[in-house]
Formats: sequence, C-alpha cells, structure tokens
Amino acid sequence: MPFQIIRDDITHVWADVIVNTANPDPVYGAGTDQAIYLAAGEELLLKEREKIGVLEPGAAAITPGFALPARYVIHTVGPVWEGGDKGEKDILASCYQNCLELAKAKNCQSIAFPLISSGVYGFPKDVALDIALREIANFLEEEEMQVTLVVFDRKSFEISKTLVEDVAQYIDEKYVEEAHDYYGSYSSGSFYGDDAAMSPEAERRREEARRRAERRRREAEWYQKEAASSGSRPKEAAGLEPRPDSSRPANMAKPTAAQRPAEKKPLESAKAKKRPSFISSLFEKKEEREEFEGLMIQVGKTFQEKLFELIDDRGLTDAEVYKRANLDRKLFSKIRCNPHYKPGKRTALALAVALELNLDETVDLLGRAEMALSPSSRFDLILEYCIEHEIYDIFEINALLFSYEQPLLGA
Repeated sequence: MPFQIIRDDITHVWADVIVNTANPDPVYGAGTDQAIYLAAGEELLLKEREKIGVLEPGAAAITPGFALPARYVIHTVGPVWEGGDKGEKDILASCYQNCLELAKAKNCQSIAFPLISSGVYGFPKDVALDIALREIANFLEEEEMQVTLVVFDRKSFEISKTLVEDVAQYIDEKYVEEAHDYYGSYSSGSFYGDDAAMSPEAERRREEARRRAERRRREAEWYQKEAASSGSRPKEAAGLEPRPDSSRPANMAKPTAAQRPAEKKPLESAKAKKRPSFISSLFEKKEEREEFEGLMIQVGKTFQEKLFELIDDRGLTDAEVYKRANLDRKLFSKIRCNPHYKPGKRTALALAVALELNLDETVDLLGRAEMALSPSSRFDLILEYCIEHEIYDIFEINALLFSYEQPLLGA
C-alpha cells in the first residue's frame, strides 16, 4: 500500500531513504539520531554530515546510508515545542514537505519517517501525528511513493483521546447489542428477563430459521412422495443411493413371460397429470415460486460492475479512487481489467471509504464480493463507526486501526 504505519526500529527498515531527526549542528545526539549514526557507521556518516553544516529548523539535507539497509539518509531538524504559538506546526509541516520533495528529486520509490519532534523536542504526539498524516496525504495525492511511518513503541504514538474514547464506547455498545440479539428469548422476553420485544434483527433471524426449517420439511415430504410413487426408498428417490436391479435371490428361477406383470403403458392423454418439479414443491404459493425464479434470472451486478458504476456516478477518476483507498495502482488495474478478480476484505472496505459510501451502500458492495461486516470483529466495528460518523480520511482511519492493533486498510 502507498502508506503504512509500522512498529519497528527505523534503522532496520528497508527503504530507499530513511529520515533522521537531526541536530541543527553537525553532531549527533541521543535517541533516533544516535541510533542512525551507529547503524550507518559513525565516522562515515558524521563526515558527510559535516559537509552539510548547520541546518535550520524545517530544512532537510541528504547523505548516503552507508551500512544502513536504506540507500540514503535525509536529515531534518524538527521544531522544539514552545506552546504552539511560535510557528512550530508550520516548521514541522516543512520538515515533511522538504523530506518528501528531496526523496522525489533522488527518484526514491520508498521513504520511512519517524514521528518527528514527538520525543525529546516535546511536540504533543497527537498534534505531531495529525501534521504527519496531513502532509503525507497531500504528497501522495499527486505522487507515487511508498511512505512508511515508523513507530518505535506504543508510547510514541497517540491519536485524539476523544476519538479513541468514542470508538471504544461504540465497540462496547455493539458487543452488548449483539449479545442481546443472540441470547434474546424467541418468545417475547429478553435474555435479561424483561418483557421487551425482540429486536428487528433478532426477529429477522428467527424468521429465516423458520423458513429454512419449513423448506427442509417440504423437501423431505417430496422425497417421500417420490419414493411412494416409484416404489423406491427415499434415498433412491432423491438420487442419493442406487436402486438395485433386482431383489430376487440368486437361486430363484427367473419368472416366465406369463408370470411377469404386464408392463404399464405410458399415458397418452393430453390431460395426463405432470409430476411437480422439486423447485415447485418447495413453495406453497405460485407467487413464491415465480419470485424465486425471477431472482435466479435477474442476478445482481458483480462487485466490479457495482464498483465502477459507483465510480462513474460520483464522477471520479481511477487515480482519485485508488489514492483515496490507499491502494497500489497495479492492484487497482487488476480489479479494473479482470472481471473475475476477487478482492480481499480490506481492499473492498478501502474502496468503500474512498467512495464515501454510507453503511447500507458499504454492506451492499461487500455482499457482492460475498463478504459481510461482523459485529464480533473490532476491525469491522471500527470501520462501521468511521462510516456512520462520515470519517473517510484513509490516513486517519489507518491511524485509528493501528492504535487498536488492527490491520490497516489498503492492499
């Protein structure tokens, strides 16, 4: 995917370039800065850094990566937090902008960032994350590059506490609601012993179960009737067990022609009754059968057909959609060109977010790929929360998923 968040040591990340939160002077300090120098080769990297000289806050410069997995190191000086009224946010935004442009100038295909200024420089972690996500998103709207935000540990990563609390409450409420629906009485009372009526969802499930049981009963009756009319056992009538050619013992003499029962001639009358088909026997009313047969004829649009219909309806280009969905261009091309390609659930949900579908539309699109949202999955509930609250920024959603240790949206 074009953007991802991982928990790792940035000196271990394989990328064309990694970003170092550098000291303004050509020396290195503690933390990430020190780790990068030691991993690259202290003397070699420091010698290159001295050629650059003093760096102003927000500026960026590039050196070789030496012993690092990365080809290059971009050094940028983040701002020290002084309350937020001295241009710190603009300076931090410049760090990301200058690093990304420098990587682009070097034809880099991938870049890995730490969360700049969120450590010893005291920048509030949630504010630092918001700025990082915004600047990376702005860059990826126009450019193709793999961007990774590397978080060393959970303490280094923080999103809006209000959002986290809202999502946590939403998940808890959904769990309680699902438990109520599942354990609720099939009469009128609930699992908790009150006299409340069943929820609409529970009523729907009970009705579906009743209808399935009724159809199985009709199916069994049909097999019994077939067995009675053909003289075979029920399994034979159903085609599940072959009927023996003869039940005559091996030592019994064959019957003569006179002893054989007369063969029944087929009815030639135009008014002869036709045996009802298996499908017809499952439905009590003619209207039910016609409705079922109509559904079989009018099969709905496939996932791909519906997806591209929605894209056209919204007047979006393919590039706009796959960038909003945090998808690789090659993957989206497969979906576009291969009508039989079956996307993964995260890909399908990413596309629903990119198209800003409401919850009903999302459920419909997933259903066309034979998928569904599960009320017992945290991942699904977080996505459901975001869609219901019209949070369609894929970067914000992925940050929220990461904070709950869930897989990210995208390829």
